[in-house]
Amino acid sequence: MSAFAQRLLAWFDQHGRHDLPWQHPREAYRVWLAEIMLQQTQVATVIPYFTRFIARFPDIHALAAAPLDDVLALWSGLGYYARARNLHRCARQIVAQYGGTFPRTLEALMELPGIGRSTAGAILAQAFGQRTPILDGNVRRVLARYGAVPGWPGTPAVQKRLWQLAEALLPDERMADYTQAIMDLGATVCTARKPACVRCPVAPGCAALAQNAVAEYPHPRSKKKRPQRHARLLLIRNPQGQLLLERRAPLGIWGGLWCPPLLGELHLASGTWAQILLDTASRVRQLPPLRHAFTHFDLELRPLQIELDAMPELICEPGQQLWVSLSTLSHLGLPAPVRRLIEQSFSLGST
Repeated sequence: MSAFAQRLLAWFDQHGRHDLPWQHPREAYRVWLAEIMLQQTQVATVIPYFTRFIARFPDIHALAAAPLDDVLALWSGLGYYARARNLHRCARQIVAQYGGTFPRTLEALMELPGIGRSTAGAILAQAFGQRTPILDGNVRRVLARYGAVPGWPGTPAVQKRLWQLAEALLPDERMADYTQAIMDLGATVCTARKPACVRCPVAPGCAALAQNAVAEYPHPRSKKKRPQRHARLLLIRNPQGQLLLERRAPLGIWGGLWCPPLLGELHLASGTWAQILLDTASRVRQLPPLRHAFTHFDLELRPLQIELDAMPELICEPGQQLWVSLSTLSHLGLPAPVRRLIEQSFSLGST
């Protein structure tokens, strides 16, 4: 066993996280669900979502049999909604193709929707004890510092070097504990800001620490100015007090979720269905802008609250447009910031 693995496992036994809900039992379904939720999301945020998911979908058969809307409703607020859609597709594929049992090879797992090399490695290591490395965000940071690996980890050359280092440091036993340990180290000690090097169990072999250059690794991506986007959000209520929702296209902003009509043009053109609707509305109110940061751009929404005296004729694909009572919104998958805006804009207790 490498000195790195020995020190890391000894540290994990005393200081690692042993009570995470997906560790008991540490089976493939729970490990997979946690790994998908933890992508670009902190453990503290994931735990309540994971608990609710397991209560509603205790196994992969329950998840595969559920409507996508139920999955998206429980996912609302976690963001990166393609993860939820892929989760649902993956569950159905595992049930259809493997009878509900996760395959035990890296190649087979990576063919499933939403499962990349690191997630597949985590499943194999934690659920089946296989000697397979992972390389999530925390682990990339640990290894980039430990090996003083130059360059931004998002480039193929740097990724290759980090995978090689991850493979070389693996122990021959206790793979489940080791995998959790290296993730814990990155999350609690070798953090992005103010790493606690004095408490790090692998500090004696850390090349970045030896160079007094821990803060320089991993190298950041070159900064670019974030694009700014603007859109008009229409909160339309009919005479019965129901709100108009449309299912978003699978790709793009909030893909697959239900959302009030979202228009890319701030100034509505004459003759469009939205402008005709505004012209016949009994009340129109401009709400304060809503700003939301996505991974690669910032979005500013300009909401309009529109009250109608008569039901309009709206054109949309069948099943892609709904009039819903505000009291039933919790059963649908809505973007979390939009849900909060609706709750602030309408008195739900009076509907």
